[in-house]
Amino acid sequence: METRPHWLLRIYTDEAALAGDHRVFELVLERARAAGLLGATVHRAQAGFGHSTHLHRRGFLDHNYPVIVEIVDVEERVRAFWSSIAETSGVGLVTLEKLEVLHGGRADVAG
Repeated sequence: METRPHWLLRIYTDEAALAGDHRVFELVLERARAAGLLGATVHRAQAGFGHSTHLHRRGFLDHNYPVIVEIVDVEERVRAFWSSIAETSGVGLVTLEKLEVLHGGRADVAG
């Protein structure tokens, strides 16, 4: 079966980052679901740093873990979704890469 190329949108943020009254990662996940995107997953990282070079890591009393939201769909849907949330505060690095989906891609589902 031949499938359309899929893309991975990866959004880096912190668990405590807020956009209004909502955690950024929850807001992104909710909007991705509402947009009907193929899939999204939130990963909580052990440690990391970004352009500020501030080291974010899990600690006994720390509740601001690095978080990565990964969203998969075909290119036009992923790019349109990013355009719809690009101005969201609390978003860090955002990357986009082409994927080879072996199972469960857009051609396998209705819509």
